[in-house]
Amino acid sequence: VQLQASGGGSVQAEGSLRLSCVVSGFASGTIAVGWFRRAPGKDREFVASVNRGGDRTYNTDFVEGRFAISRDIGKNTVHLQMNSLKPEDSAIYYCAVDSNGLGEVYHYWGQGTLVTVSS
Repeated sequence: VQLQASGGGSVQAEGSLRLSCVVSGFASGTIAVGWFRRAPGKDREFVASVNRGGDRTYNTDFVEGRFAISRDIGKNTVHLQMNSLKPEDSAIYYCAVDSNGLGEVYHYWGQGTLVTVSS
């Protein structure tokens, strides 16, 4: 099982980034995938998730209208498109897998990718 997150970087406020998470070790379309983030000095928090079919997505309130999660089932890859970034979005972003496909309990985690947003 491997989750490889990428796409982080440094941008100015109102900029955009697209994070990707490539999942291996699971049959595509059987897992739910979520994005979480941890800012310095803060607890990890949920950002967004997509169900195993790719037809249902969930976003936390503070990214609604700015971030969008999507998945390419054929490539077993999940993307997080982040627009209108704010300095408070700066964090390490992690992708995670719920092997039950429900997006409720995440058992597997990637290594994280750093996002830095400057004002």
